[in-house]
Amino acid sequence: MIARLVSLLVLIVAASSALAPAALRASDDAGKIAAAVDRAFNPLIKQHDVPGLAVGITAGGKQHLFYYGVASKETGAKVDADTLFEIGSVSKMLTATLAAYAQARGNLSLTDHPGKFVPDLRGSAIDKITLLNLGTYTAGGLPLHFPASVRTDAGMLDFLRRWKPSAAPGVQRSYSNPSAGLLGHLTALAMKGEFTELMERELLPKLGVNQCFIRLEPPQQNYAQGYRNDKPVRMGKAVLGVEAYGFKCTAAGLLRFVEVNMRPDALEPAVRRAVEATQIGYFKVGGMVQGFGWEQYPWPVALKRLVAGNSTDMSMKANAAIAIDPPQAPSAPTLFNKTGSTSGFSAYAAFVPAAGIGLVMLANKALPSAPRVAAALSVLEALAQR
Repeated sequence: MIARLVSLLVLIVAASSALAPAALRASDDAGKIAAAVDRAFNPLIKQHDVPGLAVGITAGGKQHLFYYGVASKETGAKVDADTLFEIGSVSKMLTATLAAYAQARGNLSLTDHPGKFVPDLRGSAIDKITLLNLGTYTAGGLPLHFPASVRTDAGMLDFLRRWKPSAAPGVQRSYSNPSAGLLGHLTALAMKGEFTELMERELLPKLGVNQCFIRLEPPQQNYAQGYRNDKPVRMGKAVLGVEAYGFKCTAAGLLRFVEVNMRPDALEPAVRRAVEATQIGYFKVGGMVQGFGWEQYPWPVALKRLVAGNSTDMSMKANAAIAIDPPQAPSAPTLFNKTGSTSGFSAYAAFVPAAGIGLVMLANKALPSAPRVAAALSVLEALAQR
């Protein structure tokens, strides 16, 4: 009996010894990731007086989530796993995915023209462009925002009918909310549905993203309060604003979207093809490649190059676009990224599929792009060196 107990104890000790190194490695890895995130984002929070911030990391197939500060200065509610942030123009990546999904289903082709879905636009200058031009901001000079006078769908159509391009389609990139918004609007028409319904009832569930929303009904208590100049603010309504920048996500929800972009193989075929389509490069714009959605850089990437690609010069000015012929998905290690902002929030998403690493950052204050990008890149570099 004693001999049997001794043998059992020996087996238990041996099993514990075999498991301990793996457990210690996992714990050590998580500690290194947490330290890298703290090093990168604590100075940003302090320097820019950020009320609240959430960071999501995916590395080696595992999620790591970090929360800082408050979702509301008025209530003192802490940022946590349920806190929803406005993600601004990162929403455009979801809109592009829906358009690519519609193409995979046969509802449309990215070579289609707007007049196919809106007869009132036939024969106008806007009808000379394609859906691909809309999704790559190469229509020829659509503005960053609609004029303040455009407050209705009828006003939007009138503006588009009268619009005069400053360049031929496909020769310059002019970053534009109306461009992405119109893409979403036309996609919904092609799918014979309403944009929000198609997103929340069809695409997001198929992606497995269950913590990103357009509508918040009833009003969510966990919706963070945004701040601008120390005053509380949230996104207002604008024509085609939902399609261009209207999503609210938790850190885990947006990180899930990043993860399915990194590893789309498990998705059903049409959704997988849609995700892959947003990562095809169509135009070289400075040091960046513009995809149908995601912006691309060779990995590893210099901070100066990444900051330049996410600068106000890139978002506020027209830049020469050189077509990639034929369009292609990157064959070398690549960083995909997108920034987003609203009046009181800022976001950033970036991932490197070849390295199995990705990051999202969400803050309830509008921050300049450069410090967001710099902090995120330092973490991604640390992850790549683990």
